[in-house]
Amino acid sequence: MKKIYIAGPDVFEVNSIEIGKNLVKLCEKYGYQGLYPLDNVVDFSQTKHKIAQDIFDANIKMIQEADTVIANLNSFRGKEPDSGTVFECGYAYGLNKEVYGYLSDTSHYIDRFAEDERFAKEGSFYDLDARLIEDFDYPLNLMLSCSTKIIEGDFETVLKFLKGRE
Repeated sequence: MKKIYIAGPDVFEVNSIEIGKNLVKLCEKYGYQGLYPLDNVVDFSQTKHKIAQDIFDANIKMIQEADTVIANLNSFRGKEPDSGTVFECGYAYGLNKEVYGYLSDTSHYIDRFAEDERFAKEGSFYDLDARLIEDFDYPLNLMLSCSTKIIEGDFETVLKFLKGRE
């Protein structure tokens, strides 16, 4: 049975355990084994740095064991996906794993900036800090968009896509 590492900022939600159980059940429904980061056992009586390292090590091990990563790449605390999730996608890509991301909206990244959040100069758009806004007709930064198969929808949409390829 193929293993899927479930990446995303869902681990920060108040009901993160319940979310994880539901995502793992969805994996099972489609014939996969879901690996959810909060299923790792970590000793929380240690120092904060030791706890963080243990979480990191456990998640890395799960990604190494997985065949595929499915990542929630919806905006988290801003216009970009969760940085930890982005790292996990890059790490999995570096290991030659299949990496899929889902977004509720796959419109172009530049379109996420309202007119009052950007300005045009010499044929390009810049944010209010005068930084170039990437415009390659992708929903996310090119490094993530070129390394990750991005699907509009939710976690189950990606599972259906994977099942349809088999």
